[in-house]
Amino acid sequence: MLGNFRYSNPTKLYFGKDSLDNLKGELSAYGANILLVYGGGSIKKNGLYEDILRILSDCGKNVAEVSGVMPNPTVEKLYEGCKAAKEHQTDLILAVGGGSVCDYAKAVSVSAYCEEDPWEKYYLRMEDVDNRIIPVGCILTMVGTGSEMNGGAVITNHESKLKIGHVFGDNVFPKFSVLNPVYTFTLPKYQMTAGFYDIMSHILEQYFSGTDDNTSDYIAEGLLKSLIHSTRIAVKDPENYEARSNIMWIATWALNTLIAQGKSTDWMVHMIGQAVGAYTDATHGMTLSAVSMAYYRYICPYGLDKFRRFAVNVWEVNPEGKTAEAVAEEGLIRMESYMRDLGLVMNLSELGVTQEMLPGISEATFFMNGGYKALTREEVLKILQESI
Repeated sequence: MLGNFRYSNPTKLYFGKDSLDNLKGELSAYGANILLVYGGGSIKKNGLYEDILRILSDCGKNVAEVSGVMPNPTVEKLYEGCKAAKEHQTDLILAVGGGSVCDYAKAVSVSAYCEEDPWEKYYLRMEDVDNRIIPVGCILTMVGTGSEMNGGAVITNHESKLKIGHVFGDNVFPKFSVLNPVYTFTLPKYQMTAGFYDIMSHILEQYFSGTDDNTSDYIAEGLLKSLIHSTRIAVKDPENYEARSNIMWIATWALNTLIAQGKSTDWMVHMIGQAVGAYTDATHGMTLSAVSMAYYRYICPYGLDKFRRFAVNVWEVNPEGKTAEAVAEEGLIRMESYMRDLGLVMNLSELGVTQEMLPGISEATFFMNGGYKALTREEVLKILQESI
């Protein structure tokens, strides 16, 4: 492995069917005022909301709520959460939901006591936190983002057509997260499979970078093989606990910073996908799946050795008697077939993107330089055109 790095992850995880039993013990470390944040109300239908309120009441907590956190949390919703957090003098933000709710909670945690506009400070200027941070705990109901064990927080500004993620330091990581795979069983198939691809994309963004013999790449390949195996089971049997538990654990390790160590990392699929999301408000994982194949075929010649390795080690392509180009392409063909089998969105038009939007999406794309090809604005536009 090349380079120097510091690794720390302070988040405590409780995993399994009985993981919620640990919430009471965690709550004892915080003050009386809890801000409960959640999404569209599915937690009220499955009984989780009542279970959590019962625990909070037993612990003598004063609870305020911010509900209706959308899949792509907006800057307006962020301001609403900041107001609620300050008025309630919040001691702990408890996020119950998927990655968007966890992202939102972290954004509120750093923004509530920010003396400037948090959108300007954290999302446009990308500055570090220098004010009071409200602790966050998470109870996960959807997998994909890894937000339960990282410092990422993505916010959308529809007025400026920007969707931006800020990866904060470990002082913003959730203090604890509750991971019960059963809570993911009732998720609609579209959201479930979008989350599956978000996991895969996270791993690939880190894998497709660097040329050294890197331990992180071996870990990534193992995560990918486990993910492919378990997701094939889960799409046919969504309540298969073994498959869903494996997927939940893979999602956490895909983006808790472990496999980024010693890597430059790419992230251009996410940058393009987030720009698509800013224009369409489409489900995040599907914006990634819609542009991935065009992107990877475009950069493959620049990272041919890694793409060949990907084909052989992940997709089990037999390389004998074949050129590196042929092996790499066969790997991408198998990946594309797998994606179609999951029912993922494979082109931008399915998300409502039109030809007229493409220049704007290209302009809204942020550029990262850690992958095998530093793209130009014109190349991003070409990839978008290939994806539509």
